[in-house]
Amino acid sequence: MSNWPPKRSPDEGGSWAPRRPLTRIISLRDRVPKLGQSQRGLGLIGGLGLLVLIGTVLLWLPISGARRSLTLNEAFFTTVSAVSTTGLSIITPGRDLSLFGQVVLMLLMQLGGIGFMVTAITVFRLAGKRVTFAERLTLRDSLGLVSAPQILRLTTRILIAVVVVECVGALLLWVNWLPEFGARQAAYYALFHAISAFTNASFDLFSKSPTASAQFPTDNVTLVILAGLIFLGGIGIPVISDVLQYRRRRRFTLHTRLTLFTAAFLIIVGTLLFFIVEYKFRFVFREESAGRLMVLAFFHSVASRTSGFTVTAQFGQLEPANALLLTVLMFIGASPASMGGGITTSTFAVLVLSLVSFVRGQKELTVGRRIIPLDLLHKATAIITGASLLILASTWLLLYTQDNISLTAALVESVSAFSTTGYSLALTPRLNLFGQLLIAALMFFGRIGTLTIIVTLARPSVPPAVSYPEERILIG
Repeated sequence: MSNWPPKRSPDEGGSWAPRRPLTRIISLRDRVPKLGQSQRGLGLIGGLGLLVLIGTVLLWLPISGARRSLTLNEAFFTTVSAVSTTGLSIITPGRDLSLFGQVVLMLLMQLGGIGFMVTAITVFRLAGKRVTFAERLTLRDSLGLVSAPQILRLTTRILIAVVVVECVGALLLWVNWLPEFGARQAAYYALFHAISAFTNASFDLFSKSPTASAQFPTDNVTLVILAGLIFLGGIGIPVISDVLQYRRRRRFTLHTRLTLFTAAFLIIVGTLLFFIVEYKFRFVFREESAGRLMVLAFFHSVASRTSGFTVTAQFGQLEPANALLLTVLMFIGASPASMGGGITTSTFAVLVLSLVSFVRGQKELTVGRRIIPLDLLHKATAIITGASLLILASTWLLLYTQDNISLTAALVESVSAFSTTGYSLALTPRLNLFGQLLIAALMFFGRIGTLTIIVTLARPSVPPAVSYPEERILIG
């Protein structure tokens, strides 16, 4: 006989008494969404891993080297750095890579920046192939969007916007560099550095060493153009898509408003603090005027959260106060679903709002006449906790395995790799093989995102049948 519907008994007051099969059905349904999230997370990791493998093979080819072929570890480290849009390097691209190698590096930055899944699904669409619902969900997760409908149309608009921004940036750089390099060379340099800046990869072709951009153009126009590209690349695809739809919707989402406010706040505070420290000690930029120093402070405030362009050969001797400032800005990083990394501005904003709500005695996170769900606070706490533990562990490993390095250099290197920024206090070229693999893993982890890793590794859980009583513990 069938066990459904469940029988009622007089001693239960006529209430339904579900049998064991019903419990199993509920458990399986509860497992489905979380299993789907795990599979989509593995898909993103696998796609990025495949891109790293292909890039490593291409850069390892003899044709990619300028004076010699790259070693396997050099090709692997450079590929991971480009795909993760970081910019840390153990080679000098402008000196060690041929034209073919530089083009491969540029393509890796572009694919890593706009996202492997965005590119793949767009290619499928252009080829006339069917895009499955699972692929739409994967793309939705990679972009950080809330809903999946019409996502392909939005993806096309975003890709067009990316190409337009990079072309405009390249054109501005070309006009600015034309008198110095000539039309053809300036065009190539402009395109490469526009992509490098917008994707927040921070590779350049002017350096004489992996960490010192001694010949990097540092005029005010160049710095402002690069800062603008870095900002647009680090503001996040959801914000860009919201701006593209403003004419139709006539309003911005709470995420866009909060992201723009947080980014502006961090840029202003970072600029002022960097300026007053450097103006007092005058160590790295000792010969610059106050106005010029303000431009440099603004550039470093923008670049430190997303892209580590190094514009001075003395960056390794940065004042400790500014090294700490840039480390904090790198740790916060860019906005969600952007070209940058870090814990993201949204995580930082949610934690600050939580602190403000606690001080005010409020039980809810309220901003802009909206209530932020508490599960976002739990996610933010998980992200910052996981990121902090990871950085502490990697910093300790660097101090243990590398010779003659300071705590500041090890900490900056770890945070820079995790946040996919690219700043280094002259440590990257001195890393041994273990250090290179450690930093490469951090860069890969930072590009995937802490939350994606946690969701991927998390086991599907079943809601407990029994609820336990609460008991308070002492905090603080």
